Amino acid sequence: MSSTVEITAQNFDATIAKGGIVLLDWWAGWCAPCRAFAPTFEAAATQHPDIVFGKVNTEEQPDLSAGFQVRSIPTLMIFKDGILIFSQPGMLPSHVLDDLIIQARALDMDAVRAEIAEKEKQAPAKMASGSPS
Repeated sequence: MSSTVEITAQNFDATIAKGGIVLLDWWAGWCAPCRAFAPTFEAAATQHPDIVFGKVNTEEQPDLSAGFQVRSIPTLMIFKDGILIFSQPGMLPSHVLDDLIIQARALDMDAVRAEIAEKEKQAPAKMASGSPS
């Protein structure tokens, strides 16, 4: 039995909104690197049952893929408490995926939210002054 969840446009928001850590593997059936990464992703899902591991089939979810500007697959995205904290295309070896999970668990989300709020405060000032971002 699979430890991963199929993510679609219909369940994406609800999955991310649950909070905690969500790892998404953006893939397609025709993609050899995607098929090669799948066992690594599945093994990590089995080892970390407290984390949601979702798979987004880019062929079946083109609008979702376009919305997140997925241009290369496989792409791994990590959300924590509803905030995208990592996005990178390419296959990852299991030890790198494990390290990313450790880093995601340790990430201080209060600091992340404070940094986002600060950037949002500065953005209108930069736009008004004509400064590039």
